[in-house]
Amino acid sequence: MLHNLTPTLPRCLRFACLGVVLTLPACGLFADAPHFRGIEVSQHDLNELSVGTSSEADAQALLGPPTFQEQFAPNNWDYVAQVTKMRIAETEGVKQQHVVVLTFDNNGILQKITQKGLHDQVKVAMDPAATPVPGGNASIIQQIIGGVGSYNPGLGAGSGPGAGASGLGGNGLSSGGNGF
Repeated sequence: MLHNLTPTLPRCLRFACLGVVLTLPACGLFADAPHFRGIEVSQHDLNELSVGTSSEADAQALLGPPTFQEQFAPNNWDYVAQVTKMRIAETEGVKQQHVVVLTFDNNGILQKITQKGLHDQVKVAMDPAATPVPGGNASIIQQIIGGVGSYNPGLGAGSGPGAGASGLGGNGLSSGGNGF
């Protein structure tokens, strides 16, 4: 009886190895591709700008509008480019980041060009306390199927009798004046 099992053991082992080898590449199908976000500013583009002579209009014509202007320093234009990738059971993680800050004077003339990367980031500890928000806590199933059709009768603008165009910013009167 042992004699009959020995030829099948290597055969089973071969099939198992073949199965593993054939299924491993399928794991790559579930891997998320990197996402490119923002406005990438190349060194060539930066070389086209001249500190002391280039204006805001020159920068916008060359690079496009900034990703944002700083809240407390509106003369700073920030161009942010990131490469992100999904992490398992988490949010997207930033793999690469390139930030270019153009600083203009009050006359709109370029004064300084600063470049920053991930190594310049500042880690901020999040407050563990939760901020209450209106609404309930949806289960995972409710989250998955909650947006299907996006139909919520009785909620939002334009619901109820006589709403007519008022939900769209009108006066509540449509062609017939009765809300229909």
